[in-house]
Amino acid sequence: MKFVSWNVNGLRAVLNKGFEDFFKEVDADFFCLQETKLQPEQVDISFDGYYQYFNSAVKKGYSGTAIFTKKEPLSVCYDLCMDKHNDEGRVITLEYEEFYLVTVYTPNSQRELARLSYRMEWEVDFLQYLIGLDQKKPVIVCGDLNVAHKEIDLKNPKTNTNNAGFTKEEREKMTIFLESGFIDTFRYKYPELEGAYTWWSYMFRAREKNAGWRIDYFVVSERLKDKIEDSVIHSNVLGSDHCPVELILSE
Repeated sequence: MKFVSWNVNGLRAVLNKGFEDFFKEVDADFFCLQETKLQPEQVDISFDGYYQYFNSAVKKGYSGTAIFTKKEPLSVCYDLCMDKHNDEGRVITLEYEEFYLVTVYTPNSQRELARLSYRMEWEVDFLQYLIGLDQKKPVIVCGDLNVAHKEIDLKNPKTNTNNAGFTKEEREKMTIFLESGFIDTFRYKYPELEGAYTWWSYMFRAREKNAGWRIDYFVVSERLKDKIEDSVIHSNVLGSDHCPVELILSE
């Protein structure tokens, strides 16, 4: 099974930058998006052989997630079923017979960490949500988690310490997440690989210099680890400030 996840930083914009070509070329069984920045009626998009699900923020042009899947799910759940997290379109969960697939766009702590306290509430609630799913069947989580977990996961760790995405608090929450029965599939396959990033600032020619961060993940329940065939970063795919990431699981 092939899973792809991509923060497209605006689906309408990336449609003009080769999105459909990559979508067809990669031929994923499940293709998840974050930061779609639209309401479903604002875009006319469909792919033969795929079911599609959108979760949009109340605020137009902000946040949002989507999933395209070749296999119709048993059920679909949007958000976390908590009023305080239900306005920003950040989560879609598809249930299948053997697993749950969750795509997520984790809140950014923002400049001067203006939203860090909310981010900490989110982390607790989202993890409890995943643990609840995991008690029923294995979970595959993908998306922009907005955190570089270790120093190896960004180009300039010292100068970015305590910046959004690399605070002690966010990194500790990621550690707790992984210690709760989940695996960062990329580091499981490539524990020492440096220079592997998924997001680059638009400033200072960061992508050209590969001065990036790895903040887009596939995380799976530990009991799926023997099924992990590969975890791939498509750093050559342009169109967004993020690149797609891919997970291949044996059936």
